[in-house]
Amino acid sequence: MTVPALGRNFRLLWSAAVTSRFGDALRTPALALLAATLTRDPRAIAAVTVAGQLPPLLFGLPGGAYADRWDRRRTMATVDGVRALVVAALAVLVGTGRATVPALAAVAFLLAALGTLFDAAYFAMLPAVVPPAALPGANARLQAGTAVAGAFLGAPLAGVLFALATAVPFTIDALTFALAALLVLTLPPVPPPAPARRSCTFGPDKTPESGQTAGPICKIDEAGARGVDGTRGGGRAGAGARAGVRTVWGEAWEGVRWVRGDRVLWAVTLAGAGANLAISGLMAILVLYALTVLRVPAEAYGLFAAGVVVGGLAGALVAGRLAGRFGTLPALRGVLLWQTVALTGFALARQPLTGGLALAAFAAGTTIWNSLRSAYGQRHVPAGLLGRVGAAQQVVGVATAPVGAVLAGFAGRAYGVAPVGWAAAAIFALVTAVGWGRLRDAGPVAEHPTEATVRSWAGTGQHRRARS
Repeated sequence: MTVPALGRNFRLLWSAAVTSRFGDALRTPALALLAATLTRDPRAIAAVTVAGQLPPLLFGLPGGAYADRWDRRRTMATVDGVRALVVAALAVLVGTGRATVPALAAVAFLLAALGTLFDAAYFAMLPAVVPPAALPGANARLQAGTAVAGAFLGAPLAGVLFALATAVPFTIDALTFALAALLVLTLPPVPPPAPARRSCTFGPDKTPESGQTAGPICKIDEAGARGVDGTRGGGRAGAGARAGVRTVWGEAWEGVRWVRGDRVLWAVTLAGAGANLAISGLMAILVLYALTVLRVPAEAYGLFAAGVVVGGLAGALVAGRLAGRFGTLPALRGVLLWQTVALTGFALARQPLTGGLALAAFAAGTTIWNSLRSAYGQRHVPAGLLGRVGAAQQVVGVATAPVGAVLAGFAGRAYGVAPVGWAAAAIFALVTAVGWGRLRDAGPVAEHPTEATVRSWAGTGQHRRARS
């Protein structure tokens, strides 16, 4: 199968994302270092970290709704422009010696909140600039580019630049956000998806009632439905802020209901959540595991950790080929099995080399999984719902990460870190056993469903049997 060329527009979008990621990789460790220079209270330092982790859970769903309402190109550019101003303000505070821990926490929270909107818009924007058959490879290239920019370039430079002058990493980060915004604006305008004029539950097959269509249960908004561009098609004027908030959350839940009603998307989402439970737990104690169980020398830990990035890059190189050769769903099933074997090998390892190779193999599977998972949604979800569906999957996926980290910490304290590796492998084996049967090949569907096709799918139950 010949994969279409990605083209100039993808290169611009890729450059914007990679540039922004490079700035993030400079800012994140610099923010932690700055917090440590302002206070030695671990609670205060942890508060800065938590402030950056909460927004995806709090604002992920409405961020997806706004990404479907607004022009996605302008949304991405505006978000990066605002983030540039926020980080520039932080650089000024740092340079003038007026930075405080509450200010750092506020900046971390605001940047992460804006990031939820950017990520949802990017996820929904990609299918507009990349042919459907090229989406697995495009997602893989994005992951590879951001990994190189973050782990190989940004992270090693962060400490050096911070030592040079504490404000330098934040100044460069602000510049990367501004450059990313300009790159996005060079993209040609993308026609918005058709306005969603119905409030749809996308639930199981039901008999249509008055004011509803067949298939997904779509109730006509007689007061004037809000489209993806934020305009209203009639109804009473002066609805007020409270009605607007209810509308946003109602639209956001349409994405959740769509994911829940699609058998494949729901299986992929739950598998991702289960996998994140294992991965976050293992990553939380990885440094201790490497030093005590695998006996990695402290001075070689950076090299050991770099194996994860190398594995991820290897996965990015083959993700598109695997999807083209076997199909997305069979490839996803194979990746689950591959990662289970790799994680079991990691739990068995007691030497740096074997442990590092097993972890790199696992990281390769993670990149392939994320690339194909994203591509499947981008190819099989209506354009007007992409932001909300992507946000819903993201929220469910990240919700288990803090749970895994906390459980791993307590388990490592009580039983040692070695059993945590086996626990992670066992959880992944369970995810594979459950996901293997659910990710079945189930017949072709349209690449970009229209509203009529969506109604037909739900009416026949096909939307729960979609295949790549």
